[in-house]
Amino acid sequence: MNIRYRVTLTGDEREQLQNLVRGGKGAVRRIKRAQILLAANAKSTDEAIAINVGAGTSTVYRTKQRFVEEGLEQALSESPRPGAPRKLDAGDESLLIAVACSRPPAGRAKWTMRLLADEMVRLTAHDSLSDETVRRRLGELPLKPWQEKMWCIPEINGEYVARMEDVLQLYAEPPDPRRPVVCFDETPRQLIGEERVPIPAEPGRPRRVDYEYVRNGTANVFMFVDVNRPWRHAKVTDRRACIDFAECMQDLVDIHYPNAEKIRVVLDNLSAHTPSALYQRFAPAEARRILSRLEFHYTPKHASWLNMVEIEIGVMVSQCLDRRIPDKAILIAEVALWERRRNAERARINWMFTIERARAKLGGAYPVPACSPAAQAAA
Repeated sequence: MNIRYRVTLTGDEREQLQNLVRGGKGAVRRIKRAQILLAANAKSTDEAIAINVGAGTSTVYRTKQRFVEEGLEQALSESPRPGAPRKLDAGDESLLIAVACSRPPAGRAKWTMRLLADEMVRLTAHDSLSDETVRRRLGELPLKPWQEKMWCIPEINGEYVARMEDVLQLYAEPPDPRRPVVCFDETPRQLIGEERVPIPAEPGRPRRVDYEYVRNGTANVFMFVDVNRPWRHAKVTDRRACIDFAECMQDLVDIHYPNAEKIRVVLDNLSAHTPSALYQRFAPAEARRILSRLEFHYTPKHASWLNMVEIEIGVMVSQCLDRRIPDKAILIAEVALWERRRNAERARINWMFTIERARAKLGGAYPVPACSPAAQAAA
């Protein structure tokens, strides 16, 4: 005989369930069970509850039964479901990890789920193994053999140390308007337009953007940052070639720092960042005039993080450029507005890495000084 289960909630239980339903956070099945219990406590019939909640009458019945027999938490929770035992035991999973971390078979660039499944069949007593079983086990571990991470490990030799400490010494010097320190770099940008007009956001609905877009070419943004005062300048160009670099240096000398005796420029090792670029753009006399006002200081190779301007470019990208910008004219306008506001806020970079910290942090990697012949003889 079908037993009728009556749900009677205490005040605390009713409040807990109401908070769960109003919050809307949690598993959908858990929220539905809370709705069932609240409706049952309000004396609704099982048929009415099933229609209103969108569940079967058997689900309503089992939820009420578990509440009466086992309590509130058990009624809200998922009951254990019978199923087949796991196909891969602990030993098999350890072997799967080892295989996924090994080199793929000859002629293959990386392990796939199918290759891993076939290899596990070859190495174990399993007659067959599905791709999905392998995928689930790797997802639980978690291990994703199809992903790879790239990084660069620089060689900290004498040249690396000398360039690093040269740049850090510039940052540590007291400000001198006659000899300003300016960090310089660039970032390429894709010009991307919309295939369809985006739909604006509405209450309860986020802004919607079509996944298709129109590629309208590329542009480049050069960035200057003064180390000792809250000033930066961004210049949009078509390219980042030697000619563009030379024109940026001319702007630096004649427009941005016309009264400086010597401008110390911190920059990376891009092939265009050389004095010869100015001779490719200007007549020898003009190139020499500009270079006489400049002093280049290069960061070590693979150490562009030592250039303060990298931080400012990251800020510009996150605050201004992290979106689709269709053409160069709009890019110029948007970058100019961002620059004006950032300068008006007098934003600065608080650089904390010093020569002392470099020696403490990287001292073990510094090259070991060679002893002089006199010192070796004394030893």
